[in-house]
Amino acid sequence: MGIAFGVVLAKAEIISWFRIYEMFKFQSFHMYGVIGSAVLIGIIGVQVMKYQKVKSYYNEDLELQPKKMQIARYLIGGGIFGMGWALSGACPGPLFILVGYGYYSILVVIGSALLGTFVYGLLYKYLPH
Repeated sequence: MGIAFGVVLAKAEIISWFRIYEMFKFQSFHMYGVIGSAVLIGIIGVQVMKYQKVKSYYNEDLELQPKKMQIARYLIGGGIFGMGWALSGACPGPLFILVGYGYYSILVVIGSALLGTFVYGLLYKYLPH
């Protein structure tokens, strides 16, 4: 599944820094169409799972708990995520695909992402959740 996912992302040009650059400059609908399609498919998938009363692997009912909207946190987190995306020229999903394509400089981005995750783990208990 991972290889197939990688091939689809590569063929759809999702891994292209130029497509990401176009998106952040609002010059092309390509990436917005892909992201919007993914959101729409996710919404439909969740609604189908609710309607069909899908069970978990352990035969437990799936319960989706509503979350309280915290706009400021979403804006801050999304801004940090977007800056990393814009600075690296890559979304976290296709980082390993880029390594497979021979763009070894992306290993710096992967290392930075791992370091950021590690630091978050250290600070987790001190952050508001």
